[in-house]
Amino acid sequence: MEACFVLSGAKVRSLKGGKKSGHSSQRSGCRAMRMVVEERASIASGNVPLEEADPEVYGLLQEEKRRQWRGLELIASENFTSKAVLDTLGSVFTNKYSEGYPGARYYGGNEVVDKVERLCQQRALEAFDLDPSEWGVNVQPYSGSPANFAVYTALLNPHDRIMGLDLPSGGHLTHGFYTPKKRVSATSIYFESLPYRVDDETGLIDYDKLEEQAKLFLPKLIIAGGSAYPRDWEYGRYRDICDSIGAYLLVDMAHISGLVAAKECRSPFEYADVVTSTTHKSLRGPRSGLIFFRRKPICPAGAEIDIESAINQAVFPSLQGGPHNHQIAALTVQLKEVATPEFKAYIQQVKKNAVALADQLQKNGLKVVTDGTENHLVMVDLRTKGFSGGKAQSLCDEVSITLNKNAVHGDKSAMNPGGVRIGSPALTSRGFKEDDFRRVADFISRGVDIGLRIQEVSGKKLKDFEDAIVDNEELAALREEVEAFASGFDMPGFDVAEIEK
Repeated sequence: MEACFVLSGAKVRSLKGGKKSGHSSQRSGCRAMRMVVEERASIASGNVPLEEADPEVYGLLQEEKRRQWRGLELIASENFTSKAVLDTLGSVFTNKYSEGYPGARYYGGNEVVDKVERLCQQRALEAFDLDPSEWGVNVQPYSGSPANFAVYTALLNPHDRIMGLDLPSGGHLTHGFYTPKKRVSATSIYFESLPYRVDDETGLIDYDKLEEQAKLFLPKLIIAGGSAYPRDWEYGRYRDICDSIGAYLLVDMAHISGLVAAKECRSPFEYADVVTSTTHKSLRGPRSGLIFFRRKPICPAGAEIDIESAINQAVFPSLQGGPHNHQIAALTVQLKEVATPEFKAYIQQVKKNAVALADQLQKNGLKVVTDGTENHLVMVDLRTKGFSGGKAQSLCDEVSITLNKNAVHGDKSAMNPGGVRIGSPALTSRGFKEDDFRRVADFISRGVDIGLRIQEVSGKKLKDFEDAIVDNEELAALREEVEAFASGFDMPGFDVAEIEK
């Protein structure tokens, strides 16, 4: 007798011959075989949930959810995106390959992807109130750093000169950072970079010095924007300097794009030739990048440039292959939210919370760079306390507070910084208000005080300090308070009740 099962395209036959058995035994054997075949067919079809397919990674996912929920997320470049965005990131859009641009792909089957990308471009322009006859946007960059390098590739030749804000002054690696011993960023490898800096006393950008340097160095491109500058930008001054020497003006608004969209800070679009941004910081979307460009050809040094063609060519095929369609689709979802009154209210709260945080830290005796903030981040200089940014970061990790060590102006090395950077977007997404951020400031201040006492015993070396903070009773008590406080707030993106304890 022969039994045959067909499941999801898998065909399995039972063994012929052998010892005869009763019908009951035969049915039992068939059921067992059916279960094996069903399991294999299910795995082959790709419909096994993560919990079953990979319990190890599933467990790590639960662990990360618990960390985000029970801790205080204060890294200025991070945020908590929505369930709608997360759902789209994990959608079938990740399956499609689509080299090229809408209407001009190198693969078939992109009719839906074309609709998504065009909708994303439309919503990106609408989010920043831009006239589509004057501005275009490329939504394919994988993130902010590739977006910046695509602009350099489009507008510059190898070894052309650029100027960006120095990293210890609040700039970004991709703006040309290097040290006396090493060209750290690829930007400084392929282009000649001269950084401009903030004033040593005020911590504010010295625009007069920038103008003086620019007229001597004659860069082809000047970059406005940074990753750790707590004040607004004087884009008009940048434009005047660029016009005086025939340079392009690139604005990197990665950190403040949410504020720009909500009209809660100055807009760069009146002055810039090109504007780049990430999409996951104050914009609260997925991890991706944007390049906005003027459609009208520009000629900063007498040679007319079709900037739209140059940017698109630089992104693809010069630097990237197929775009990440799941990211573009998820960004499209978020850009719809950015255009709402609710998002504007969110950004207003982000700014209020940052101000409350800065004020409370100062009341607690910590030095806040520039004596405050006008955006979403606060820079704290710990050198006056005899403490370092690295020690503060390690200590805060021990008490479920996540922030990052950061260079502050006057630091000799960005690798051994004297400060920390603290941001308000993520916790604001969880519903924190001003009083909540004052309490957060108190937690941080208490942690620093405990750290100073530990340092008196451990000495100055970071490794000895990190060994000393493990199992410290004061820090354990503070961590318990922090986690009890943080876990009282909901989480965007997932239901905390579903986290496996």
